[in-house]
Amino acid sequence: MRTSKPVGRFAPSPSGRMHLGNLWSCLLAWLSARSVGGGMVLRLEDLDPDRCRPEYCDQVMRDLEWLGLDWDNEPVYQSRRTGLYAEAFRKLEGQGLIYPCFCTRAERLAASAPHRSDGTAVYDGRCGRLSEGQRAELEKIRRPAWRVRVPGEELSFADLLQGRYAENLARDCGDFILRRSDGVYAYQLAVVVDDGAMGVTQVVRGSDLLSSTPRQLWLQDRLSLPHPEYGHLPLLLAPDGRRLAKRDRDQELGRLQTRYAAPELVGRLALAANLIDRPQAITPRELIPLFSWEKLPGEDLTL
Repeated sequence: MRTSKPVGRFAPSPSGRMHLGNLWSCLLAWLSARSVGGGMVLRLEDLDPDRCRPEYCDQVMRDLEWLGLDWDNEPVYQSRRTGLYAEAFRKLEGQGLIYPCFCTRAERLAASAPHRSDGTAVYDGRCGRLSEGQRAELEKIRRPAWRVRVPGEELSFADLLQGRYAENLARDCGDFILRRSDGVYAYQLAVVVDDGAMGVTQVVRGSDLLSSTPRQLWLQDRLSLPHPEYGHLPLLLAPDGRRLAKRDRDQELGRLQTRYAAPELVGRLALAANLIDRPQAITPRELIPLFSWEKLPGEDLTL
């Protein structure tokens, strides 16, 4: 449901200590919402039991508070909301859009061809063409994942920073997984349900998630949910040009805290975002009147 007040969100995955790129996204999402008097939701995307732990959730909140970022109301844990995802799944199933996929990882790769610029394989939909008898035989030996059948139509939207972006779902994305074979609901379904339920009106995140947006727009339509506006930020890169990752640890917050006070680190990020024109220590609240989407860079950055 839409609210009269804009609502943004942080949605970190508590699978380890946040790195500089996570802080970049959180800071700019917070500034975008707070600069127009908007609210902020903290949603901990802890659906994956193999990677996410309660202590990581606690650490995320401590780190955000250390940086000077706040949120409204209690944090939301996706692991406690699986009933909502199940309800949305059944709604899509009732529309005849869901089918079981029995492919192993190797079979998925063999059944796919790289179409995207990043080499991501697009599933060819072979399990969607199985007969009932074939499905029954496969169910005896393998637990399926569940995919949603997408149409061969183009979806486009105007990104706050990247401009117009469009994809043909069938060609560029393919039928994608909504529930894993272990029963865990997938990111694409969970974020759509949660953004709608929480009244999120603006999604600010890294440009590595830009290609997820057409899928999410399409799911929103299938589930009668409103479209937030989207802003996809340039990524922060390591000095050697690689994307930052939690497993690398060289730009993770624990190490950064040994080198910088919080206002110094915020100042580094603000300078990279063109919100200030010289290095200085500054707090997030001091940046609120300085924030503008027009100032933000459009290309990936090395810090």
